Amino acid sequence: MISVSDIDFAKGQGLVPAVVQHADTGEVLMLGYMNEEAFETTLEKQWVTFWSRSKNRLWTKGETSGHTLDLVSIAVDCDRDTLLVQARPNGPTCHLGIKSCFGEEPGPDLAFLGELQRIVDERAKDAPENSYTASLLAKGVLKCAQKVGEEGVETALAATSESDEALLGEAADLIYHLTVVLKARDLKLADVVDVLKGRHKG
Repeated sequence: MISVSDIDFAKGQGLVPAVVQHADTGEVLMLGYMNEEAFETTLEKQWVTFWSRSKNRLWTKGETSGHTLDLVSIAVDCDRDTLLVQARPNGPTCHLGIKSCFGEEPGPDLAFLGELQRIVDERAKDAPENSYTASLLAKGVLKCAQKVGEEGVETALAATSESDEALLGEAADLIYHLTVVLKARDLKLADVVDVLKGRHKG
């Protein structure tokens, strides 16, 4: 994690813009401004905190709504005058009640894979009675693995003899069930991505 000395606050008269990005999906959630105190408070509390130019004081995101931003990491750009904050939101980030100040779809389509992971994690934790995901996880890793096998075969068959629509549907089922079986082993899609990135570098 960077420190105050890594940031050129003087260039912006004591403030630097801080772009907040969802740590799991890559979606851009909001833009705020930090001074040294806001930066230090963010590191100390592990909740993203800004300097409010309108209120002229420190402002922790979600201090009234409860929709805080849990800090994951902070990086500074090459000019040392802009921050990229990665965080996990507790509820909608925008005051309009939507996920991002830039709208409901503030990222690329593949960002939904991070949202899918979040949903599976939530179902595993809360185990609602009417949740297919929760019921499948409750049956254990063998059942989850069986479903991956079934969906893999169906995807292969659709690829060779069915329509594009059918193939896309089966592929979606396969990715979903793969996410679930990874969860059954306490793993995530991000762990698979790490392996892919490692192979690419190799």
